[in-house]
Amino acid sequence: MTSFNRSPREPQCRQRAGRSAPRTRVWLLVLLIAATVFAAAQACAAEHLRIAAQKTGTLAWELDIIHAAGLDRQHDLTIETTELASTEAGKIALKGGSADLIVTDWLWVGRERALGDNLVFYPYSSALGAVMAPANSNIRGIADLVGKKIGVAGGPLDKSWLLLRALARRSGVDLKTQAQIAYGAPPLLTQKALQGETDATLTFWNFCAELEGKGMSRVVAMEDVVKQLGARGPVAMVGYVFDGGWAQRNRALLDRFFVATQQAKKILAESPAEWQRLAPRIGVDGADALEIYRRRYLEGIPRRPLADEAADAQALYRVLAEIGGAELVGPAQALDPGTFYSARPNE
Repeated sequence: MTSFNRSPREPQCRQRAGRSAPRTRVWLLVLLIAATVFAAAQACAAEHLRIAAQKTGTLAWELDIIHAAGLDRQHDLTIETTELASTEAGKIALKGGSADLIVTDWLWVGRERALGDNLVFYPYSSALGAVMAPANSNIRGIADLVGKKIGVAGGPLDKSWLLLRALARRSGVDLKTQAQIAYGAPPLLTQKALQGETDATLTFWNFCAELEGKGMSRVVAMEDVVKQLGARGPVAMVGYVFDGGWAQRNRALLDRFFVATQQAKKILAESPAEWQRLAPRIGVDGADALEIYRRRYLEGIPRRPLADEAADAQALYRVLAEIGGAELVGPAQALDPGTFYSARPNE
């Protein structure tokens, strides 16, 4: 008989081979767990909404309402809010990719789209500012601003200032040359107005509410100005702004967020207690001042069909393009039809 001699290392090899199978199963299990964790993390990331909000703006305290009322949890939202000092900082955050959504005007969105970007706009508020003057002032309309010192918030390309100038031109008045203009930040102009250093002040709606609470009057309301320039109703000139491609990928997330914001607005419309809670954040003193702020805010909640908003935006954009030129609107003389984001197909 032939004898087969086993190598002295054969049992050891078999032993190692036997041990390698459990190790392989362990590594496969580890990889499976890692893949599951990664997939879960990706799913969570898809539901994560990064918002850049101006610290003193209404969006910041609307988000406060959403969190305090549990609307974020109710709609399966994880909202990361970064509060910034200015709207310009928010634009930089959005363009730089550190924010998914901000609030700003469709004028900027139109300019960015004309320059090749894919930003879109969804109405947030139709609350507009006004020309404010002391209650005992003889200023009652645009013609009375001739020869006066006017504080203008937002600078020479501010949309309200340009719209006011456009309407004045139709009456043969050039406010840029026939009045003394002082541009400045809204808080500074508020102080100058209260100290009597200006005859009138064109400022943003929330600062108008503050001045109104201190006894000043709205002598030229911007909602009247835009109607005289062709708008058929209250125009939501500021809105939620985000990338169109991102919106397509996150439509369900945006839908839930918009529902939550509508519910937050409903709470603010129906709950005086919430206004009392928010008063320190809003920065108003006294019940009368808070009530003015509340009334002006509620007047600005958009209630019109999206098509009507888009049509009025087109009309006002042409006015702004004519008076502001390429420095304001870029190369486009008309607002891109794709500027407005439709949250629902029937809008």
